[in-house]
Amino acid sequence: MKQKAGLVFTAAAALGMLLTGCNSKSNNGASPSAASPSTPPSASASATPGGNQQVEIFSWWTGAGEEAGLKGLIKEFEGKHANIKVINSAVSGGAGTNAKAVLASRMQGGDPPDAFQVHGGAELNTGWVAADKVIPLNDLYEAEGWKTKFPQDLIDLVSKDGNIYSVPVNIHRGNVVFYNKKIFDSNGLKAPTTFDEFFAVADALKAKGIVPLALGDKEPWTATMLFENVLLGQLGTEDYKKLWTGKLSFDDAKVKTSLETFKKMLSYINSDHAARNWQDAAQLVAKGEAAMNVMGDWAKGYFTTDLKLTANKDFGWVATPNSSGMFMVVTDTFAIPKGTKHKEAAKEWLKVLGSVEGQDVFNPLKGSIPARIDADKSKYDVYGQSTIEDFKASKLAPSMAHGSAAPEGFTTQANQAVNIFVTNGDVNQALKALKQAQSSSIK
Repeated sequence: MKQKAGLVFTAAAALGMLLTGCNSKSNNGASPSAASPSTPPSASASATPGGNQQVEIFSWWTGAGEEAGLKGLIKEFEGKHANIKVINSAVSGGAGTNAKAVLASRMQGGDPPDAFQVHGGAELNTGWVAADKVIPLNDLYEAEGWKTKFPQDLIDLVSKDGNIYSVPVNIHRGNVVFYNKKIFDSNGLKAPTTFDEFFAVADALKAKGIVPLALGDKEPWTATMLFENVLLGQLGTEDYKKLWTGKLSFDDAKVKTSLETFKKMLSYINSDHAARNWQDAAQLVAKGEAAMNVMGDWAKGYFTTDLKLTANKDFGWVATPNSSGMFMVVTDTFAIPKGTKHKEAAKEWLKVLGSVEGQDVFNPLKGSIPARIDADKSKYDVYGQSTIEDFKASKLAPSMAHGSAAPEGFTTQANQAVNIFVTNGDVNQALKALKQAQSSSIK
């Protein structure tokens, strides 16, 4: 990450996540198999038999390549700490849809896990940090020498007021079109790099009875993610980032054009999109039942780790239309809550996450690239290696759909507005809703 511009992330995240589900103790959407069957999620409050220590880790990594990556990290950790039992309290739901509500309930109820997954940026800094719910990790960064191992812009993303609050384990790219190479090759098509090319390709595919674009918006963040990529392509990185500082209004003509483009893209999606999640949509492409899917590169991890496909043979990829040379950043990090009973064990977990070995075990399986600048590039396939290079050379933009760009309150309202728009296609209504969300959430 060597470009001068760096990341411009707003210090904005609502505390709504801290209030969601606070009147309920149930693990909404929890995966029964994610935690140890003999140990409930709150078991981190007591020691394991024989006086051994334990650490409870909380995430939403329960499916696709992410679960395999998490298991790889746990195996790496257990190899270094045989005396510390790992309690895996993962909660299912894409993008942390369910996990964030469960976590908020536990934090408010005085039952925090020992370490928890959180997106770097607004979700961390003006959510959990502003609420004084996490501990600073400056001492850990000093002891591990991490200040020279992570890009400074990434450290800034997990810092507030001079303190560092979480450890990045990866970098995901959010502006990727994955496509079925067999479909494209057999029909003599090239991967689209502009909106005009996208619509020309989509028309050619549709004429042959092939679904051009797979979408699974059973969880609304996927449609929001598609929309933010249209915004990025139409506005460019600088104007896109101005949306999150209030310097560009959501009733700007460029945003209206983006919605009109988004509406046109939606005319090429699968009819059962509302019944599918992101994995289901990606699978349509993998099986040749659809040609393209716009998704973060966790889809790449799903293709290679779960479906056993080969990058650049079974599937190809290209930056979303008009976003060549841009990189939509999503980073997964882990923080330690205040009040945890196993703080030192949690720090040992974070040490593994931040290590070269941990990152190189996790990321090839997850589909992401390492957050460290000194990771072993040879451990990554052709997709990973090309993305590592793109990350260094591209203009970076924060993801709104994944908590880095905008306050939680805005994202919640945007999800609602986009969900309604997917159904009714009313551009003016969507503009009004997004403008209202901006006015109420972005100061």
